[in-house]
Amino acid sequence: MTTPTPSQTIGPFFAYCLTSPDYGYKLVADNVIKSISGQRIQITGQVLDGERCPIPDAMLEIWQADPEGQFYGVGKPKDPSFTGFARTGTDIDGNFLFKTVKPGVFKNSAGALQAPHINLTLFARGLLRHLTTRIYFSDEKATYKDPLIAHLVPKLRRNTLVATLEENKEDRICYTFNIKLQGENETVFLHW
Repeated sequence: MTTPTPSQTIGPFFAYCLTSPDYGYKLVADNVIKSISGQRIQITGQVLDGERCPIPDAMLEIWQADPEGQFYGVGKPKDPSFTGFARTGTDIDGNFLFKTVKPGVFKNSAGALQAPHINLTLFARGLLRHLTTRIYFSDEKATYKDPLIAHLVPKLRRNTLVATLEENKEDRICYTFNIKLQGENETVFLHW
């Protein structure tokens, strides 16, 4: 007789093995490729629990289209060395940082245009399953016309999926995207 194995929370060695302070909470996998064209961006944020306390040992993964709107492994991307994947951990204050390029507009499987966005998966102790969300951009006109935001997310919760434009650095545009796991202004999480 075969039965599914139940989910378990992530154990105490999760942060030590993947986002150890010994490594300065640095990116485990980065997706910045020197040869890729497009606007360089930086996304910083903080992962907070239901009481707005920082989560110091979460792991975040992103997956995104390239600046032309092509996903790695789907179609013919302009630069096949750009995988669109990166992984990082939060520091002791729950902060994270990704450096990448801004993704382009692309068509979903139904042929509808989707606004530039980054898919984000969050792993943390206490979660039985990882959480998935998206990062859209406040300076993109297409953001609030995206099929997911426009039709599936309640109007009052849409901003929880939108990274705020901050000051620009010399070589990149900077955004802030905070993730709230519970409570007021809880980030919208997606179930695929």
